Amino acid sequence: MTRTHPTSRDLPLVPSESALLFIDVQNFSADPRGSEYEGMDPGHFEDHYGWFFRHFAAETLPAMQRLQGAFRRHGIEVMYTVIESLTLDGRDRSLDYRITGFNVPRGSRDGQVIDALAPAADEIVIPKTSSSVFISTNIDYVLRNLGVRQLVISGLLTDQCVDSAVRDACDLGYLVTVVTDACATHTTDRHEASLRLNRGYCRQITTDALLAELDAGAL
Repeated sequence: MTRTHPTSRDLPLVPSESALLFIDVQNFSADPRGSEYEGMDPGHFEDHYGWFFRHFAAETLPAMQRLQGAFRRHGIEVMYTVIESLTLDGRDRSLDYRITGFNVPRGSRDGQVIDALAPAADEIVIPKTSSSVFISTNIDYVLRNLGVRQLVISGLLTDQCVDSAVRDACDLGYLVTVVTDACATHTTDRHEASLRLNRGYCRQITTDALLAELDAGAL
């Protein structure tokens, strides 16, 4: 039997074929006490990350929490990826992470999803050591085993690991939805520029609109 293929990215979610993926919302970089900021001068921290953390706490995280709760209520798979090495010394991490100086040791607090978005007991958390979760993990295999065709993405940073995942997921044959106000990066300009540039790879929608879509489909 020939399978009918969609001709548009702008399609409502089919819950049984969907999953929500949170990218890098972890203690290492989404908590100001994380090791990414360890030893940083307070003035430098404020100049480079102060706005980001205020925006994340006031707008992005509440949107993420609403998504998480709604997807759980609708019985849709909720998944997470975090930067975390498979070793303590990070010898398995990518060259890019070595150059950047990122090493989140296996089993460390830095590698855990922040408490405000903590995974449920049976939700999948996948550690990665590259910008795109599709490069350094078996997530494509896992998603296909789960029957996922539509991938909803939320996370950090919009113009880095989120953008990489969007493009790779699209090329691997997933219909990707980016929840625009449930992603963030260090400046508004960077966030908006990234969304403009990956619009051709995904559907873009706000949290309010996506939750209304889910509720309408459940009627």
